[in-house]
Amino acid sequence: MQYATITGWGKCVPPAILTNDDLATFMDTSDEWIKPRTGISQRHISHVDTSELASVAAKRALAAAGLNGSDIDMIILATATPDTLIPNIASTVQANIGANCAAFDINAACSGFLYALSLATGQIRSGALKRVLVIGAERLSFFIDWSRRDTAVLFGDGAGAVVLEATDKQEGVLSYELNNDPEGREILKASFGTGMDRYSADSLDFFIQFDGREIFKRAINGMATLSAKVLDNCQLDKDQVDLVIPHQANERIIDTLVHKMKIDPAKAFVNIANYGNTSAATIPIAICDALDQCMIKPGQNILSCAFGAGLTCAAMLIKWGDRVTPIEQSDAELPASDKTGLELIKRAVDYFCREKAQ
Repeated sequence: MQYATITGWGKCVPPAILTNDDLATFMDTSDEWIKPRTGISQRHISHVDTSELASVAAKRALAAAGLNGSDIDMIILATATPDTLIPNIASTVQANIGANCAAFDINAACSGFLYALSLATGQIRSGALKRVLVIGAERLSFFIDWSRRDTAVLFGDGAGAVVLEATDKQEGVLSYELNNDPEGREILKASFGTGMDRYSADSLDFFIQFDGREIFKRAINGMATLSAKVLDNCQLDKDQVDLVIPHQANERIIDTLVHKMKIDPAKAFVNIANYGNTSAATIPIAICDALDQCMIKPGQNILSCAFGAGLTCAAMLIKWGDRVTPIEQSDAELPASDKTGLELIKRAVDYFCREKAQ
């Protein structure tokens, strides 16, 4: 049987940072209000489109695997914030890395990366493909109404990528579970699409909206249920999990999740303080950070889970392979920007604050 193992990884976060104190300069909030409720201290604001973030992350993942773009059989890019709806932005990444393969986007919101990793695993297990590049990339700052404190403090921009390769060893993605709860579809949304009235300015409110309390409850139940199924599929006990890499939406959700599953909280990897919620990018960015911090070791059982708009939900059990260091380092970088996070969002802040005052 063919297994699908992670052989390369890379992340890309834009250099401009927006701190909680920065947010307090134009809205009624503070670090003392945001940090205890979310775990977030700062987020990154992009000066480039989602495809550029994805391309840099992809090049770094390829270098870590010791591969070129021409070695890849398929590109799956998870995003809810593409540069363009037509064509997909996976094709932009494909052109930027010099690949000749199938390439497409998927939108499963914050669960998108695990959904994409599951699809890639299925292709490799079937024997159809040998190497798949999986990317999670978001520019969520584009969708933020900076006058809405409940959402504006939560989200950030970034991208992460992994290379998945076929192997005969029993390692890599061992099991996954996917689900969707359509009853919760309206509690987390951005109303952008053909349902909008393009001739009415009143319909242009496509910004992120959500019911935080309802999401909290459904997210924990969904992730805990699917995570238990994944462990059962692998005939593993919760104590055999070495590391949990959950979606980084809210530190309170992560704490409640591991408590509900009776997993040692020390096993949960949390990096939301530095990035905020980057949706489909949170898990691949966290994988990169966990490797940089030597928290991922060869042979570890890693449980990952996520939830997102839809309400999508996913869980996955990964047995890490032998290598935890990159084969090569990429010199790929974003184009330079001399603007701060506040400067990058100034036009949007001025617009929303003016609209709110009217």
